[in-house]
Amino acid sequence: MSRQRISTEERDFQELKNAAAEFYRVHGVPQEIERALNEAFVLQPGDVYGHLADYFGKLAAPAVISRLRGREVYDARGQLSVEAEVFCRVCNKEKSMSLAAVSSCLPPKRTLLDWKAESQERAHHVMTSAQWINEPLNSMLKDQNPCDQAQVDQILRNYLMTQILEEKHKQNRVKQETHPPSKQEVVLPSPPPTKNKDKKNADKGKKEQPFPPAEPPEPVLHGSMAIGSVSLAVAKTGAQVQDVPLYKYIAALKHHKVPKQFHVPVSMVTLLCCGRTSPGKLSLLEEVILIPKVGQTVKQTITLTFELLKAIMRITNSSTKAGATQAVVYDSGALAVNFERPEQALDLITEACGDLGLALGTEVHLALNCAAPELVDYAKGKYEVATGVLKSPDELVDVYQTLISKYPAVVALIDPFRREDTDQWEKLSNAIGDSCSLLSDITYKPQAPPLPGVKGHILKHIDATTVSDMIRITSDHQGSVMMGTTYNEPCSDSVFSDIVVGLSLDYVKLGGLSGAERMTKYNRLIAIEEELAQQGILVYKEKHSRPLFPEEPPEQRGLRE
Repeated sequence: MSRQRISTEERDFQELKNAAAEFYRVHGVPQEIERALNEAFVLQPGDVYGHLADYFGKLAAPAVISRLRGREVYDARGQLSVEAEVFCRVCNKEKSMSLAAVSSCLPPKRTLLDWKAESQERAHHVMTSAQWINEPLNSMLKDQNPCDQAQVDQILRNYLMTQILEEKHKQNRVKQETHPPSKQEVVLPSPPPTKNKDKKNADKGKKEQPFPPAEPPEPVLHGSMAIGSVSLAVAKTGAQVQDVPLYKYIAALKHHKVPKQFHVPVSMVTLLCCGRTSPGKLSLLEEVILIPKVGQTVKQTITLTFELLKAIMRITNSSTKAGATQAVVYDSGALAVNFERPEQALDLITEACGDLGLALGTEVHLALNCAAPELVDYAKGKYEVATGVLKSPDELVDVYQTLISKYPAVVALIDPFRREDTDQWEKLSNAIGDSCSLLSDITYKPQAPPLPGVKGHILKHIDATTVSDMIRITSDHQGSVMMGTTYNEPCSDSVFSDIVVGLSLDYVKLGGLSGAERMTKYNRLIAIEEELAQQGILVYKEKHSRPLFPEEPPEQRGLRE
């Protein structure tokens, strides 16, 4: 009896051994163990088990997304935002891979009540975004390959379009319930005007051109922040899975392979802010931006800018310029100075450059962010360029022509008009286009028809903009896009710097040299530049073009090592 029991146990054990051998044979484990041990013996690494772990790690199943988590966070201005976290199943364990957040730009409010409404609107926007991440998007992206960015972004885009259509249907239903269709009224034709009235209207039309009404703003769908945040978090995860820097990962997505050479975009640094919310009467110059000499490293640019800012502060403190009696640090990280006229800001920089022995227009250039769409008084049909000073679109053309003629170091104007003032865009380009580029912000309307005379575009990463969107937009406008940050950037996240390098942009606008959310990005650019230089794959643009974005094909632009 005992002998029979032992025999049964032996037979069961033998069957178990055979099953185990078959299991390992099917998966090729004995052969891989033999190869790993042979390789370790030949190489004789100091860390034998570390070498074996790396060997078998390469044979592990690819990482897949296991879940997403969205939570409310605060941005650089203390406003609510949403952060997406991606978890992956790696080596049979769930692991947190990356975090990402993007900015959100809701329509501006004017009154105190509007500001309260905006705060409530933002809270709902963020809450809905977190819900999207934690519920539908979490299920849709489960088991997806984090390295398949195109597929992930397509899933996100499809979900967004579904939500947009649902929101439109909901608004239509509410509109019909609130304003039910009434019986059609018979409208009698108006009597024809008299000849004298016709002549009077015709004469009036010759003297004044009508002020085009504003284009309807692009609506911001509550919850759309989830799309951009998740897309970026997945891209960061893909780079981590492939063990490459994010900028190389994005470059490979754009060019379908990792380029042999990289260049770091020229850093355009905001020096002064003289916009609508800054002290003083001047509103026209939202930003006065330094463009450093091409070939300088990012670190050299920052050092130069700090020296220039010190010189500006010395001049401001001594009040040598009329009206320059107050300077504070603005949201963009730059100095906001009390000015009444745009010439005062440019004269101040000219004097500071002279004190440092800098040749303005040779060693450094300037760009002006006019942010004119924010200055429109629609009741009067004019731009309020300073407190109580109104200019028609045609008068504003003359203002810009005078500035560029007096200050030839200015090589770019950003948003000098609204999109609707197409005639003035064309007039200004015809007048100054050979020496100064006109740039427009396409963040909200990347598919809109190009404006006449525009040679460059500003793009910001906000709300529902995916990584694939940024690749597509910068490819469609190859060689004529610079990326800029918003005032409510996520705190201490340097990913923006990897994005602009990976997209092969020529210029980047990060703001002034103040605030952790900006300096983190500048420091990351420095680190990337040093890394590329050590690898011998860093190149620089040969020289600045006048205007900033020439019309020649990008492949003809000079690069030098």
